[in-house]
Amino acid sequence: MTLLDNLPPGELRAGGTDLMSRPGTGPYVDLGGLPDLSGVTWQPDGSASIGALTTIAQLARDERLRAAYPALTLTAEALATPQIRAVATLGGNLLQRNRCWYYRNPAFSCHQNGGDSCPARAGLSLYSAVIDTSPCLAPHPSSMAMALLAYDATVEVHGRDPFVVGELYGSDPTRDHLLDPGEILLAVHLPPPVAGERAAYHRATSRSEAEWPLVEAVARVVPGGTVAVCAGGVARVPLRLPEVEEAVMAGEPLDTAAGRAAARCTPTSTNGYKVALLTATVLEVLEQAATPS
Repeated sequence: MTLLDNLPPGELRAGGTDLMSRPGTGPYVDLGGLPDLSGVTWQPDGSASIGALTTIAQLARDERLRAAYPALTLTAEALATPQIRAVATLGGNLLQRNRCWYYRNPAFSCHQNGGDSCPARAGLSLYSAVIDTSPCLAPHPSSMAMALLAYDATVEVHGRDPFVVGELYGSDPTRDHLLDPGEILLAVHLPPPVAGERAAYHRATSRSEAEWPLVEAVARVVPGGTVAVCAGGVARVPLRLPEVEEAVMAGEPLDTAAGRAAARCTPTSTNGYKVALLTATVLEVLEQAATPS
């Protein structure tokens, strides 16, 4: 029996930057005092394990992480504001709730709060998903999950074998992640780094600071021509874009390759702008990552 097995029932809280601004169930269980869940541990093969309570600010300023996993640190340093990054945690970012204004308004019923519909489908969907993967159109807000997808990272959950980060998410319209209540994310494990990697991150926002991305993307280019491209803000889950990766590796012009991201898009009547924004954002990170520094 460990301390993790003895936690009282309640909604888990790490940095709490989102928990205090949305509907919650309470009581809250503060994870801040748990040992060994913060910091970066380096393995003999050069790979890294990052504790779930490691703050985004710690990730952003870690020079060894920057050299090994630049797409991760570029994403971390672009998040929110310095004040938020100082307290927000990696685990909290991966498991945060969506920003849909219907879910967060108690006057509306939706899949996320016990209803049986998605009001955004017939209502105002300016910020909703344009790649339809679930009955719920709320985009998943985790930028760090998007970056970790590009590294094929795995996550460690108390009481489970490690699994790939993409399996935290799914099409269930009632849940932003697939962990059961009380399950605790312990760490993220990254593979050994690749020497000579170039990476880029870009977010398109409606204002320059302290804004959630309308669309975001990350790209990695590693020696030998391997490319990883992921996007956020456009689907119910953070997405890898294999059609774009394959086009780049086949030698297609970068603008043509980026345009392939639009093939899966089925926008609503009010968020069609996101399709062009997605292709432009993907092109931006491809061009940045393809250019030697």
